[in-house]
Amino acid sequence: MNYVEEGMNGYQFRSFDPTEGGKGGFERLLDVFMQLLPYTSGDAAEALDWMNQLDRKYRLTDESYGMGDFIEDLKEKGYLNEDPRSGTFSITARTEKDIRQRSLEEVFGKLRKSSPGEHRTNRPGQGDEGNPETRPYRFGDTLEQIDFVSSIRNAQISRGIDEFGMAEEDLEVRETDFKAQTSTVLMIDISHSMILYGEDRITPAKKVAMALAELIRTKYPKDTLDIVTFGDDASMIEVKDIPYLQVGPFHTNTVAGLEMAMDILRRRRNPNRRIFMITDGKPTCLKIGGRYYKNSFGLDRKITTRCLNLAAQCKKLKIPITTFMIASDPYLQRFVQEFTETNGGKAFFASLDRLGSFLFRDFESGRSRTMY
Repeated sequence: MNYVEEGMNGYQFRSFDPTEGGKGGFERLLDVFMQLLPYTSGDAAEALDWMNQLDRKYRLTDESYGMGDFIEDLKEKGYLNEDPRSGTFSITARTEKDIRQRSLEEVFGKLRKSSPGEHRTNRPGQGDEGNPETRPYRFGDTLEQIDFVSSIRNAQISRGIDEFGMAEEDLEVRETDFKAQTSTVLMIDISHSMILYGEDRITPAKKVAMALAELIRTKYPKDTLDIVTFGDDASMIEVKDIPYLQVGPFHTNTVAGLEMAMDILRRRRNPNRRIFMITDGKPTCLKIGGRYYKNSFGLDRKITTRCLNLAAQCKKLKIPITTFMIASDPYLQRFVQEFTETNGGKAFFASLDRLGSFLFRDFESGRSRTMY
């Protein structure tokens, strides 16, 4: 029997060892199913169809456990819903969560173990995480900061139980480490060029978005993450909608995406704000009044000037923009460099297989330079 697994350059097929990893038939097939769902934009039926094709060609199953058994187990274990009237399949909230968790491990797993980045500062003071160390009371400390256990112990040692009393010099204060909060907007280009030239660029972008969302949810629960997609127009999507994200026959209205991201961050009562933008092409579209102004040939000054103006506005608002450019055209790189210099942000000309590592490192490093 052969076994399919996802590698850096796509799917690889090798002989299956039934003792490897100790996984049963369901777990092995579930791994493949979860890997396929981002490619099918959450279409369970299409993913299952692909698995049946792979099974016929590479024998993913055997006589002891077939694809029919796997589908029934998916339904029984809460991964798959079947409409009794139409017979159509759809994935469940549990599956959506599982995809995010698997994306987190796939994209950020190794990096998280080696990264020194922790979402906190060395600066003591009022905060939301207790510090095991205490210090003597100083004028201005609040009642909430006093460690009464240590303070009472000090008073007993100084005066004994019979003449118990507490003086200012007995008081001890427990420090709290300030844990910086960050509001992030992740912009994802969904223009048609994200699937042109035989290269799927939207699936890696979706995986990075799901991994970042799960990282913030589990490690930085007080942070906020908003997802903005931009094609001809911009729109907000929920984290649960990311697996279903599809590229449309759109141009690239970077201005609309930036305007929406800025509007979101203006409403966040947080001094630490940032924008991540994943795009593979040049800005080619503006919406002026009720009509679209489009130009797919080269860089249009009317469009790029609006982009640069927004980059400058973000700089005034202290909102850095990190652009992850999945393109190698020199003239596009020059524009991104000018955009980045105008904003004072960063630019990465990232290959698809390194997109996650670039984004993770920049996401974590921003915490060590948090502004107050």
